[in-house]
Amino acid sequence: MVKALIFDMDGILIDSMPHHVKTINRVFGAVGIHLDEQTIYDMEGSRTVDIVTYILKHKNIDPQSMDIEGLLAQYQEEFKRTASFRPFDQIRAILPQLKGHFLISMVTGADRSIVRHIVDDFFPGIFDAVINGEDVSKGKPDPEPFLKAARMLEVDPKDCVVVENATKGVEAAKRAGMYCVAVPTYVSPDKLEKADRVFENHEDLAQYLLSLE
Repeated sequence: MVKALIFDMDGILIDSMPHHVKTINRVFGAVGIHLDEQTIYDMEGSRTVDIVTYILKHKNIDPQSMDIEGLLAQYQEEFKRTASFRPFDQIRAILPQLKGHFLISMVTGADRSIVRHIVDDFFPGIFDAVINGEDVSKGKPDPEPFLKAARMLEVDPKDCVVVENATKGVEAAKRAGMYCVAVPTYVSPDKLEKADRVFENHEDLAQYLLSLE
């Protein structure tokens, strides 16, 4: 029996990844590090600190030789300063209706300050629990974020449906013992093959979620 719906943020609730890509390239470009767009999309779902560490290792740079905290702070400030994105209206529109039937949670690897800004602006009063990248010691693809959400909601993982769009998020949900549906917002559908169901677009996803009532 489905008792809780757990939503990823970037790519499911808001169309923000293109902005993340621009922000990452601005911050890292300033120190001579440049990344292609798909490499960043493939990291989607990870905590910001894990993304920064991955980028440095990907470029054969010892993370200990860099000011990780400084890069994180620059990223957060630049993201908020230049923020320009929109919610996916198909999902945003049905959240109040779904909340009448299920517990609703958000699980994201984004930083707390960014998450708070997005929730306050676009989804006030919707979520019964919000897990951000700073709330866990291990981010996706580790199951810790989803298991923590289940504990906060006081539901069994098997009674949760996770809504994802990232490879790491799908893997984390399945490792947590949860049913997972996905939509290929920024990656090809084959990268989401571990999901229980993959929908072509957000409209089809919204219709499925409404059918769970």
